[in-house]
Parts: sequence; structure tokens; C-alpha cells
Amino acid sequence: MKRLRNSLGKWLASLASPTRSDWIFALRTVSAGLIALLTAYWLGLEHPQWAMMTVFIVAQPVAGMVLAKGFYRMLGTIVGAGAALAIAKACGGNAWLLVAALSLWIGLSTYVSSLLRNPEAYGAALAGYTAMIIGLPAFGQPHLLAELAAARCAEIVLGIVCAGVTSRLILPQLASDAMRARLRRSILDLADYTKSSFAGDDPARLETLYRKLIAEAQTLGEMRAYARLEAPSQATRAYPVRRTIGHLLSCLSAAHMLHDHPRPADAPRLAVRGELRALLEELARTPGALDDTAPWIERLADIEARARRLSAARNDPDPMGAVTRLVVAADFANALKEILRGLDALGAPPSGRKRDRRQPALVIHRDYRAATRNAVRAMIATTLVAAFWLATRSAELTGVVIIVAVVASLFAPRPDPVQVAWGFFKGTLIALPVAFVVGQYALPTFPGFGWFMVFIVPVMVPAALAMASPRLVGVATAFAINFLAFLSPHQVMTYDPAPFLAGSLAILVGELIAIGVYLTVLPANPWAMVDNITRSMREDLVRLCLHERMPRRAAFESLAYDRVSQLMPFAQRIGRKADKVFGGSIVSVAVGLETLRLRKVLAAGGLPPEAAQTVAGFLKLLAREMIVRAPGDLAHTVAAIRSQAAAIAIVETEDSLQAAASFRIIAAALEDYPEFFRRA
Repeated sequence: MKRLRNSLGKWLASLASPTRSDWIFALRTVSAGLIALLTAYWLGLEHPQWAMMTVFIVAQPVAGMVLAKGFYRMLGTIVGAGAALAIAKACGGNAWLLVAALSLWIGLSTYVSSLLRNPEAYGAALAGYTAMIIGLPAFGQPHLLAELAAARCAEIVLGIVCAGVTSRLILPQLASDAMRARLRRSILDLADYTKSSFAGDDPARLETLYRKLIAEAQTLGEMRAYARLEAPSQATRAYPVRRTIGHLLSCLSAAHMLHDHPRPADAPRLAVRGELRALLEELARTPGALDDTAPWIERLADIEARARRLSAARNDPDPMGAVTRLVVAADFANALKEILRGLDALGAPPSGRKRDRRQPALVIHRDYRAATRNAVRAMIATTLVAAFWLATRSAELTGVVIIVAVVASLFAPRPDPVQVAWGFFKGTLIALPVAFVVGQYALPTFPGFGWFMVFIVPVMVPAALAMASPRLVGVATAFAINFLAFLSPHQVMTYDPAPFLAGSLAILVGELIAIGVYLTVLPANPWAMVDNITRSMREDLVRLCLHERMPRRAAFESLAYDRVSQLMPFAQRIGRKADKVFGGSIVSVAVGLETLRLRKVLAAGGLPPEAAQTVAGFLKLLAREMIVRAPGDLAHTVAAIRSQAAAIAIVETEDSLQAAASFRIIAAALEDYPEFFRRA
């Protein structure tokens, strides 16, 4: 009860100062829900609450997000309904075979959902449990199966249409506008992070900014897909955004390396870094700096051109270090310049140009082991509860089986499904007494749609306002959905507490069973998840060293940063013990980029034969260190790498200096994060 009171306190605190956009979102969502419900009444649908529930399920602040979630919800519902029809027909009247087939289908859908990202993942999970929602209640009544499937699809489509139309027409917040605003904010955050790195600011603040930038890049990738659904003209804008995200990741890598390789006091000749720092400080503190990007692009192009002249570093007291700083500064200036051009492209009118076939790849991490575990867990949970339902033939248990299937599959891909499911349970528990008072006392006493609005709007508007808060969206969404499920609004409401309490109890018990399943059936081990991701990152580095085909930089960077992003929530759950592993994952991106640079230099053929042989041998050595993981520290390997770097740098060509600098960067990474690169 104490936790429940705390949740209510947070909810009320968040409602104390809603923004204008929060009010627009809340009023738009409630209006769409009422329109959907009224239309469902007019069409005579059997379960009109599903139309209104769908509005709140797909509700999002941005129009493109509503359309995307609505589209995949509709697709998942249609696929799930089709699966229910096919499974019921194939199983005939065999109840045990039906349960086994439905459980297998839920496991397969959960597996696919775990490999995808929202909203595609949501659609895959929905396809799984929709088959259970339709197939189980119709068991033994085959004549109702097609009717239930058609009614379910009609109710869902009605809610999606109402939500999509209102989000697009009533004071819409478009993904294209949100994308440009987010990119502007990311550029300023990037400038802040890099200039703070130069100044040696608080490491904790720098790490927070770094994590924020990784999350921003990931969100921009999602918004790119949302914008394409808002209007066909936005499709051409999706391509420059894709390229801009690639440059944002490159800029982030370069900024991190600039932080790790500060300018020494005895290198006055490298004025490029000073000019770059001055530009970033000016960019960060100038109001409206990004309104006109042309001056910044021109200055960055000049800095990049001078940084590319590596011959300037030959007379430096530390030529390898100077080359490293010049190369990284040039990479940063070029990437930031391209990001600014991408920002201009977003603000320009959509063009009809065809897609550039050389767009950078946006690759995501797929954990097949975790997907298999999620699928097996959902399948086992559904099978056991459904078997109990078959053994007892209790009508009340039908709802329990359905809720277990929903929660066990829907939340499975989350980093901490127990916490998410518990938040969903809290929202359900809060909704229960409110729905009882409104549905069993107020609406039967005051019938009619007018009175319905009088009682519902004061409940649903605060719920929608809470849904606009990132901290409360989970609990608030659960409250809104379950309030409507408990209420089960019809044109004529009657006082009938027995079925209300039976249905409510089934939902609560089902959610608790699903939470118990997450805790007991193949529970996720955060360290195991961290090991899976870091092992994949090391395998990527090994492939970069040994694979004949050299991947594109953008593809490697995109996948690496996506894995870093996936690693963050697990590292946070583990605590300080995972700091070194998480830091190593970030540094591994730099190691991969330097490995690509070495392979590029090697392929160019500009190195003397002995130096080329040294580089080729080094790549094999690096791969062996990450594959064999022999006992002992890396001190001997690091010393050998630095010795090789010094030998290569003697030649003093640009290629040899660049190769030597890459050796030094990789050696520093191995020395600083041995836990990551040689984890048993």
C-alpha cells in the first residue's frame, strides 16, 4: 500500500504543472476515444470498449508515432485473427491440441518480437496474444470464431482510425518537426560535450551527456520511420536523416577520442584543436546559432582541410600523438559539417529525388539467445496456465490465461520485464476502485452518453496527462486501458458487481502470475545479458581484423552504438561493478574505427613492405587476444604494440604515422579496459 500511495503521489505531482503540449495530447486523446466509442455504439459493435481502449493504447504525442503504432497494431491484429482461425480449424475439437498450438504461436511471436524494435516488436507480440484472445473464448463454439475475429478487427481498426485522424488534424505535433528540433538539440549537446571534454569537466557529467547523445541518435532513427508515415512527401527526407544519423555517430566517436587524447602542453604547433574548441564554445553559447549554418560549415571545412595535412606533425616532439589528434580533429570537423548540412536538408522543401543507394546502414543488435529465452518462457507460462484452465474448465480462468499470455509476451523484450509488469499491475490496481464506482454506481444511476462524458472525462483527462509524462507513462497507460476494460461501457449500464469482480480478479491474478513467471521461469541474469552483448562486440572486432571483406564504417558504427545503447540499462541494474565493462564497450568503438583505418591504409599500399607486414601481423595479434583470452594481464601485449608503433613511425610518411597512431590508440584501450577485451 505504501508503494501504491507513492505512485499516486508522483502521479498527482506530475499533474501539478502540465505543459501546453501535454494538455493538447490529453484532450486530443480523450476526444478521439469518445468519438471511437460513440461510433462503436452507432455501429452496434459487441465490445465497444475495445475501440476506445485502442485509442489510449496507440496514443503518442507525435502524429507519426500514433500512425506507426496504429499500423502495426492493426497488422498484428489481422495476423493474429487469421492465426486463430487457422489454428482452430487445424485442431478441430481437440482442446489440448488447441492450447498447445496457441502456446507455440505465442512463443514464435514473442521470439520475433524480441528481435525487433518498437513499433514492429509491438505488432509481432500483438499477433501472438490476439490469437489467444480470439481462439480461447470461442473454444467449443466454432460458429463464433469468425464472428469474434471480425468484431475484434473492426473494433481495433475503428480505434486506430479515430486516433490517427485526430492526431494528424487536431493541433498535430509532426515527427518531421520533432525530428528537426531533436537534431538541433543533439548538435548543441554534442558541442557542449566536446568543448567540456577539451576543458576536462566532471567525468560524471561527460558520461551523462555521452549516454544522452547515444539515446538521441537512436530516437532519431525511430523518428525517421515515423515521419515517413505522416505523408508520402516525407519519404525523401528520411534519406538525409539516415545519413545525418551516421555522421552523428561518427562525430560522437571522434569527440570521445578527442577527450581520451588531450592536447599535450608541448605541442603548440597544433592550433587546429584550439580553433575547433573555440568554434564549439561559440556554437554552444550563441543564441540561434543554428538558424544559419553556412558560416559554421565554412569554418569547419577550413579546419578539416588544415587538419588533413598530416605532414605538419612530422616536426612535433610527439609525431604519432600529433597525427592522432589531427586525424581525429579532421574526422570530427567533417562529421559535424555533414550534420549541419543534414539539418539544412530537414528544413528544406521535400524533394522528389530518388533514393541514394549508398545511404549509410542503420544496423541494430539482435540477441537470439535472449529471444529464445523469452519465447520459451512465454510458451511455458501460457501452456501451464491454459492446462490448468482445461483441467478445471472454469470460465473465470479464461481471462487469467489471456492476461498471462499478454503480459508474458508483451513485456518480455524489455531489459527489466518484472519492473515494467509491476508498473502495469499498479496501474491496474489503481483503476479497479475508480471503475467500480463509476461503472457500478454512477453510470447506472445517470444513463445516457451525456452523463457518460460527465463521469469519464474527469477520469481520463488526468490519466492522459500522466501518459504524457515519461516517468508515469507505464502506470498511467495501464490505468487508462484497465479502467476501460473494467468499466466495459455499453449504451445501457447496469448494476451487476458479480461479473465485474470476477473479471477484475481474473486480470489481477493473471498479471501477478505473469510477474511470477518472469521471476521464476528462466529469469534474466543482467550479467549474462552484459556478457552476450560484450561478446558480440568482441566478435565484431575480430571480424574487422580478419575478414577479407571490409565493412562500411557507418554499418559498424551503427551496430556498435546500438549495442552500447542496449548495454546501458543492464549496466545500470548491475551498478558500479559494470562501469569498466561499459567503459570498455564505448572504447571498443574507437578500437574498431582504428582497425578499419589500419585496414584502409594497408589496402592503399602506401606503406613500406616491412611496415605493411607489421600492420598485418598486428591485426592477427589483436584478434588472437580477443579470441584466446589467455590467463594473465595484457601488459606484455601492450608493450609489444607500442614498440611496433615506434618502429613504424620511423619511416615518417603520412601513412606510417597514421598507422603508428592507430597502434597507440588501440594499445591504450587494451591497457585501460582489460576486463572488456579479455573477459573470460
